[in-house]
Amino acid sequence: MANFYTDNKDLKFHLEHPLMKKIVDLKEHNYADHEKFDYAPADFEDALDNYNKVLEIVGDICANTIGPNAESVDQDGPKVVDGRVEYARGTAENHEALTKAGLIGMSLPRKYKGLNFSMVPYVMAAELVSRADAGFANIWGLQDCAETIHEFASDDLKDKYLPMFNEGATAAMDLTEPDAGSDLQAVQLKATYNEQEDQWYLNGVKRFITNGDADVSLVLARSEAGTVDGRGLSLFLYDKEDHAVNVRRIENKLGIKGSPTCELVFNNAPAKLIGTRKMGLIKYVMSLMNGARLGVGAQSVGIAEAAYREALEYAAERAQFGKTIDKFPAVYEMLTNMEARVKAVRALLYETTRFVDVYKAYTHLSEERKLEKEERQEMKHYTRLSDAFTPLLKLISSEYSNQIAYDSLQIHGGSGFMKDYPIERIYRDARITTIYEGTSQLQVVAAIRGVTTGLFLKQIRAYEETAIKPEYEHLKRRLMEMTAEYENVVSIVEEVNEQAEEDDYIDLQARRMVEMAGNIIMGWLLLLDTMRDESYAQSTKVFLKMAYAENAEKAAYIKNFEIEDMGMFKIHSD
Repeated sequence: MANFYTDNKDLKFHLEHPLMKKIVDLKEHNYADHEKFDYAPADFEDALDNYNKVLEIVGDICANTIGPNAESVDQDGPKVVDGRVEYARGTAENHEALTKAGLIGMSLPRKYKGLNFSMVPYVMAAELVSRADAGFANIWGLQDCAETIHEFASDDLKDKYLPMFNEGATAAMDLTEPDAGSDLQAVQLKATYNEQEDQWYLNGVKRFITNGDADVSLVLARSEAGTVDGRGLSLFLYDKEDHAVNVRRIENKLGIKGSPTCELVFNNAPAKLIGTRKMGLIKYVMSLMNGARLGVGAQSVGIAEAAYREALEYAAERAQFGKTIDKFPAVYEMLTNMEARVKAVRALLYETTRFVDVYKAYTHLSEERKLEKEERQEMKHYTRLSDAFTPLLKLISSEYSNQIAYDSLQIHGGSGFMKDYPIERIYRDARITTIYEGTSQLQVVAAIRGVTTGLFLKQIRAYEETAIKPEYEHLKRRLMEMTAEYENVVSIVEEVNEQAEEDDYIDLQARRMVEMAGNIIMGWLLLLDTMRDESYAQSTKVFLKMAYAENAEKAAYIKNFEIEDMGMFKIHSD
């Protein structure tokens, strides 16, 4: 039988990264659960074996249930019946299969019926699900809400709601509104506290809510009367069993059609406060969004993998002029470049996930005991890396998924434009990844701090300290040339920005600098992967040829840009 985990050796390769030993040891707290739960690992090797076995189960379900259901789900979609969402048949089957396998809430502690998995296997599962059906990946991925409840809710709320995920509870994060999209500070849904009942009530409308009729919803609402910014917002938990939220409609979308995107009306909906008042956006939603952006990174890589495989299969079968089209240079160059980009962005995905894993493990550990000085420093280090790499990942992975889906459809020719081939659906599904959970433009705004603070450069320097085999020294030199060019460009931009009358110059050049840094980082990650397994050498060489040329083009643009040219990019209304 087909299996999406075992047919992709990259996944097991990243699962066995050297940093995983540290991550799993921290996550398992010296494997204390082994005495309490018969399925808890006794040591690192045991834990890794558990990860592999569970991912094989996920890979089997993805290949033999979710994937085959994807086309019918795309055609049928969910619908609203009496103010409630009714999933498409295939969606319900997918969710039931994963629930029966005990895979919902897999990152939660075992006392809440979770598997206590680190983020790496959880994100791998998300990539696998996304390869099978990107629309269903949204429903699967919203179990991230359980992590937010685990990190910030009271013990009573955790004890009640977290075990529900293992039993199949679905989740949603109700953030955006008709007049508050990316600008969440503008949220107006009202939260009112009734002192006599000791109860919060929610009133208002939410829009573009993924999986909006979920069993458990995290709702951002204005709890402080008279406020107009993020300091007046709190985060609440709404239980679907209270029947106080009505689904007004499901949006008719271009892609990810199996995932219901809802407009919701809250009418005196009872809710429970998560954490403390006024911290809803400032602390809790920011954490939630970082997790969501990591999820979109996994979704984007899964889409890219699916698109690449569709192109590879079609090109090997489609004959023109007496030979299959994968024998033509114009096509096999596209396939080779697609493969290199998939491997590069997957390396970035799991590097970012490992950073998140370490800081999250230390965060949970700090709740049990005081961290040592070295541990606190390490937690801060990985937190900074996570904060910088997460928007970088979301930006690059989503843009790559769109490019690879585009190229795959192109290889299919006219057939790809028809609904007879999966690439038509995959192409539509890819488009949303650069938009939701923060557009590519907003990711640049977040990621540019990694440029201006020097954090990206510092991490690149850390990669440079790794010993490289002599036969690959020329690739290291190429990366160091790219880094010198990047440093030079950043200094030029910063110098010009100081001279500019407005502080917009860095923002104008931000995307070029962020993408230059991303290309260097992915190049290094591929080279380091090659040091562990030389089968990655081909993709490393191919990627560096593309990255070198792309960075040279961006550098040339910046160097030839005059400060006076800024006026050309501003819209003047007469």
